[in-house]
Amino acid sequence: VQLVESGGGLVQPGGSLRLSCTASGLTLENYSIGWFRQAPGKVREGVSCVSKSNSTYYGDSVKGRFTISRDNAKNTVNLQMNSLKPEDTARYYCAIDQTAGGVWYSEYEYDYWGQGTQVTVSS
Repeated sequence: VQLVESGGGLVQPGGSLRLSCTASGLTLENYSIGWFRQAPGKVREGVSCVSKSNSTYYGDSVKGRFTISRDNAKNTVNLQMNSLKPEDTARYYCAIDQTAGGVWYSEYEYDYWGQGTQVTVSS
């Protein structure tokens, strides 16, 4: 199983980015997929999750600004990030929860992780 994140970069405050998580070795639509982020010196934070049944969840800091979605034809999960703030700066990771049933924002629920993509929000 391999997960690859893409779409990160440098963006000005108020801008947008779309992150993508693509998998090989399994079909993402069969699993809950989470997005996490980690800034230097901080713990890894749950950003969003789309469950196997396509329920969506968001951290309080990103509600109303980020949207998670599936593109099953491309075996991809996307994270659309709008109205970006400097505090959104972090490395963003996607992860697969093979068993589900736990709390979506706990990194310990997830079994496979990508290498991450850097998002920097700065003027």
